[in-house]
Amino acid sequence: MRWVAIFDDKPGMLAVRQEREPLHLAYLRTHESEILIAGGLREAPGGGFVGGLWVLEVESRDRAVALVENDPYFVPEHRGYRLLTWGKALADKKVVL
Repeated sequence: MRWVAIFDDKPGMLAVRQEREPLHLAYLRTHESEILIAGGLREAPGGGFVGGLWVLEVESRDRAVALVENDPYFVPEHRGYRLLTWGKALADKKVVL
């Protein structure tokens, strides 16, 4: 099942990003078979990060929650998230970025 995690950075998240980026990137690499797409969100090109987005392919919502909440970037007081199921239109078309 496909899920989308939409992250919302709160005050203090910049320091978390700076401190934990190598661990976060290693975590994404370790779980790349389940976290298919991941990246930061900005309000404008070159602006500061305001959040992030993941597209996940996992068996259950519980697994998606576990992946999100075990990410080194996930510090509840600095980062919130929404987890939504996602059904891609034109399901026969492969996504290539």
